[in-house]
Amino acid sequence: MVRHATLKTTFTGIQHSLSTTEVPVHQYRGIKYASIPARFRQSKLFTAYHSRTDATRYGPVCPQPKGKTVEEELFGFAEDEFPVQNLKQIESECLNLNITCPGGLSRSSCLPVLLWIHGGGHRGSGSHWLYDGGALVQNSIRIGKPVILVTMNYRLGLLGFAASPKLLEDNEVAGNEGVGNYGLRDQRRAMEWVHHFISDFGGDPSNITVFGEGHGAADILCHLSSSANATHPIFQRSIIQSAIIDHNIPTVSLAGAHLSRIMSALGVHNIEELRRMSVDKLVNIGIGTRAVDDGVFFRRGWKQGPAAEDYPHHHLHIPENFSLTSHSMIERHLTEHHSSPPSKVSPKVFQLIQQQTSPHPTAGLTSAPRQPIMIGDCGYESFVYSLPASQWTASGLVRRIKAICQSVSKASALLRAYDISAHTPEDELQERVLELINDARFAWPTHCVAEAYREAGLAKASKASGKTSFGGTWRYVFDQEAPRRGIAHHAVDLLYLFDNVRPEFAPPSSLRAIPDAYPDSDDDSDSFDNSAFESCTFPSELDTPADSECAWSMPVVDEYTYNRVRDALQSRWLAFAYGEAPWSEDKVYVFGPEGETGERSQDIFEGRRRTAAWQAVLEPLGRELVQKIGLELSNGPSGCGLYVH
Repeated sequence: MVRHATLKTTFTGIQHSLSTTEVPVHQYRGIKYASIPARFRQSKLFTAYHSRTDATRYGPVCPQPKGKTVEEELFGFAEDEFPVQNLKQIESECLNLNITCPGGLSRSSCLPVLLWIHGGGHRGSGSHWLYDGGALVQNSIRIGKPVILVTMNYRLGLLGFAASPKLLEDNEVAGNEGVGNYGLRDQRRAMEWVHHFISDFGGDPSNITVFGEGHGAADILCHLSSSANATHPIFQRSIIQSAIIDHNIPTVSLAGAHLSRIMSALGVHNIEELRRMSVDKLVNIGIGTRAVDDGVFFRRGWKQGPAAEDYPHHHLHIPENFSLTSHSMIERHLTEHHSSPPSKVSPKVFQLIQQQTSPHPTAGLTSAPRQPIMIGDCGYESFVYSLPASQWTASGLVRRIKAICQSVSKASALLRAYDISAHTPEDELQERVLELINDARFAWPTHCVAEAYREAGLAKASKASGKTSFGGTWRYVFDQEAPRRGIAHHAVDLLYLFDNVRPEFAPPSSLRAIPDAYPDSDDDSDSFDNSAFESCTFPSELDTPADSECAWSMPVVDEYTYNRVRDALQSRWLAFAYGEAPWSEDKVYVFGPEGETGERSQDIFEGRRRTAAWQAVLEPLGRELVQKIGLELSNGPSGCGLYVH
């Protein structure tokens, strides 16, 4: 129970099932942090609570499409091997957060705060049992670095990221600034809530570390580039885990063209009709993009990259008589490679739009960071694309790559680097496609961001004669095998970090059934009993007979290996949250394979990743084109790929 003096309410939470007398852990669930005035409107910070606030149950999450669960899709668990959550999906009430903390705290405790931003694209929830903070908080107490862990829910898909010129006009009439990025602004509201109100829970509002994975990690990069972060930074550092980076963030006009096609398919003619449409129809629409460059959310100059000079922190100003139609016309004019303004547009306005629209070699990266970052990727992120990758034929793949590159020499160099030709044997092709997807969508973009941040930090430090407020950049690679799949696939680090899926260190045949941790779907309650996790066990290797052809090649994650990697991962994350250097900045920290952990040289890093191919063939192509290659290949020849976590 927390009596909150500022909010004038008493939050009633639960004692976490992992809690003990020696290591108490409390949890507060479903706390509303913002309200949604209407669909496609910016959220507003919520502070009007009753005298007593029930925080014993998870709140509603954003409506989302049905499909394979993350447990099945990413981690390979069968449907009967994990708890089934019955979280309500309510569009208007999905902005809530969960707080897990050591017991017995007060305002004077001032513990560091870890704020988690979940991934999943148009699916996912901060209330997912995989992200339950009990084990991580408990371990933080045990190693003498106690923290408070906050997870959040925010708007997803079309509900969170729709944008168009018409929607911009609609938002302006309502007094909103900018358009789209509703999900990103929801995340910012959660940060603001934590900053303003975490003190009474025992947290330090001046020591917040945001961390996220996949699309959540990419969102953090957007926040680092935002106008709000430039003028009023809330978090002190960030951890970027396996970010799905978008180097082609669209303008409002481009996003609007996509939204127009969606509206046409839905048979709606205006924003009000779209606003009234059933949410069940909207959640099944693939929006394709996430953030939008509306001239407001991102700070001016953000496309010039982190090594660029700081720009004044003000928004792009467009005269009142300058219409959105003129804006779109200028964008088309620039696309046609004209360097002078079209008729009836002043050179001044043309210059402003040109600054907003023109690409740059480091476009898509954040502007000069003020906060330290940790950033890394998993060794086999692309495994999730195995099915669409398997559908390519060698000749079809070669044709597609040549068509995308539109350069015989560059396409040939790329194909040679990844040992792909029209004659590549069928049984070898999938692996080579996955290697290219992995580099194009994850490994190389992560490396580019890390290097750009490092160079920016060095440049700023040099100008300040070594005295700078610029944060450092720490690079890691996670190559530790997953307990179930036996490879370092996308998001496998979350199993070790949150420690909620503890492998059974015994033969697969001894797998025990997971107890029903959640009530039946017709139960009005959506909470669950965390004690179920204590007996949740999973096999430590694939369900493969010992005498099969591939059984010998799959690494076994034994108890020592699992604990070693988990402890190293958690201790580095917690040290960073405490403002300590997690390792030497000129080194790379490795997690795995087979339980290996520790600092390693750049030479070792180059042996872990295909850095020679990046430099020889990906850099000449450029980030935007490489991203297109990665997207096309991961969608398969039919164009129906997966939306990754």
